[in-house]
Amino acid sequence: MTSRAPRVAVVLGGLATLLLVLVATRWSPLLDVDEQIARTTHGWAVADPGLTHANRILTDWAWDPWTMRALLAVVVGWLLWRRDGWFAAWLAVSCALGTLLQQALKAGVGRERPRWPDPVDSANYSAFPSGHAMTATVVCGLLLWTLYRYGVRRSLWRGALVVAAVSVLGVGLTRIWLGVHWPSDVVEGWLLGGLTVSVAVLSYERFRGPSRLPDADRTGALRGRP
Repeated sequence: MTSRAPRVAVVLGGLATLLLVLVATRWSPLLDVDEQIARTTHGWAVADPGLTHANRILTDWAWDPWTMRALLAVVVGWLLWRRDGWFAAWLAVSCALGTLLQQALKAGVGRERPRWPDPVDSANYSAFPSGHAMTATVVCGLLLWTLYRYGVRRSLWRGALVVAAVSVLGVGLTRIWLGVHWPSDVVEGWLLGGLTVSVAVLSYERFRGPSRLPDADRTGALRGRP
């Protein structure tokens, strides 16, 4: 995982920067695609109130940024109990820095959210990037990194990977479906979230050594021995 982090960071950083520039300069082809997709999905949302209600539950409870942060906080607490303080701090700081980056870009870009005569949901503050999409990506990525570091069983790793993918993709789609974000807001959230995780992995490797625990340490940690 760590050997790919530099290349992943460069690619994600480049794509995120490009999309930021296109949105900030209001590049017409991108705005046209955003509006076309948003109008289509909003029409579907208005026509299917049952599915729209399900999307609101998922976005407001299951995949809400505070729900995701609370999940990470539980893992950080477990790591502190395991006396893995440096790694716990790295996860917490990485998530906090991701949130700061997200809020700074929202304030700096100041992009307005979609406006509808018949809205199915509402949201406050600027649109770009999507906080839901970015937070889910950061938290799920950091949790996958934790599982990798502790060498969990392959079946558990695969299951966690599926859950993470569904959560990250799902929360982005709910934001578009509910008409509170443009598609490019969500894509930028995914890109910046992935960038945050890859930089966290890379920096931890540089400052604290290999991210994966030795076999003996992993076995003891998973069995609950301090």
